[in-house]
Amino acid sequence: MTGQLRLDDHLQRYSETAPHALAVAGAVDAIAAAAIEIADLIASGDLADASGLTTGRNSDGDLQRDLDVQADAILRRCLSRLPIAALASEEMREAQIVDRQGRICIAIDPLDGSSNIDINMTVGTIFSILPAPDDLSLAFHQRGSAQLAAGFVTYGPQTSLVLTLGDGVDIFTLDRKSGCFRLARSVVQIPEACEEFAINASNRRHWDPPVRAFVDECLAGVDGPANHDFNMRWIGSLVAEAYRILTRGGVFLYPSDARPGYGDGRLRLTYEAHPMAMIIEQAGGSASTGRERILELSAQSLHQRVPLIMGSSNEVRRVEELHCDPLLVASVSAPLFARRGFFRL
Repeated sequence: MTGQLRLDDHLQRYSETAPHALAVAGAVDAIAAAAIEIADLIASGDLADASGLTTGRNSDGDLQRDLDVQADAILRRCLSRLPIAALASEEMREAQIVDRQGRICIAIDPLDGSSNIDINMTVGTIFSILPAPDDLSLAFHQRGSAQLAAGFVTYGPQTSLVLTLGDGVDIFTLDRKSGCFRLARSVVQIPEACEEFAINASNRRHWDPPVRAFVDECLAGVDGPANHDFNMRWIGSLVAEAYRILTRGGVFLYPSDARPGYGDGRLRLTYEAHPMAMIIEQAGGSASTGRERILELSAQSLHQRVPLIMGSSNEVRRVEELHCDPLLVASVSAPLFARRGFFRL
């Protein structure tokens, strides 16, 4: 890996390109430094027992593990050296105004998929970088399309940093010997069509008809409308699902459903769906709620939840088409008389 472009060199070139670029580059560099610490923390043998301990619930009611808190503290410390206008985290109840003279705002999910630590599966860090508005109370109510940069880190067999600075997607891998990230893949592109889909199929009975119809089409394979076979995947870690899509294509669905608390989906718009949508689109894919483009949405509250369908554009487009199918839409509002209703002939 010694001959590959270093992340800091990549950021140095970028820092000279735009008014916000120097601040963005500094933030990404700080997040990368934090990621190296978090990777070491996760890999340490003495963490095996402590990582699974829960310390209560976070600001949005999810179980909070000790490692979530530690990752949040590491990121805050590394970012504290920078003139950031506002900072938001999954582990914070409200956004924090840091420096009113700062030019950027940062939203983070310090440790996505932390429940997977117990089974030695990939977890990660997600981040979104936005311009600082004049009114900092609106910092995290901007549309996703306002993002200046976004990325995520995966802590798995390798520690990889996926990054977009608004001009394509690059993947950097941690070179542990030198303690720096080096370019592994540049200008990543997601194929338009795919042969893999990811969804938690155990929730099928709770899905809306358009989601059920799409999955049925995938399962029908060559005998259905898709006219080719699919494999199903489900890891339950957003960063791992996204990395797989960037590596070999595919579509990921975390829809809203009929379960209590899932009516608006489960993933958070500001620090999960927005950055992932920017990355996926920059790599040539699509990201949608099934009805709306994710990057067109603005959060009404910091921890607002949203459905997320992302990946290869053909499959995302098909999910959107099914959400516009009048017969499927009718089956939600008039289940007795619609195509999937009680009186179907």
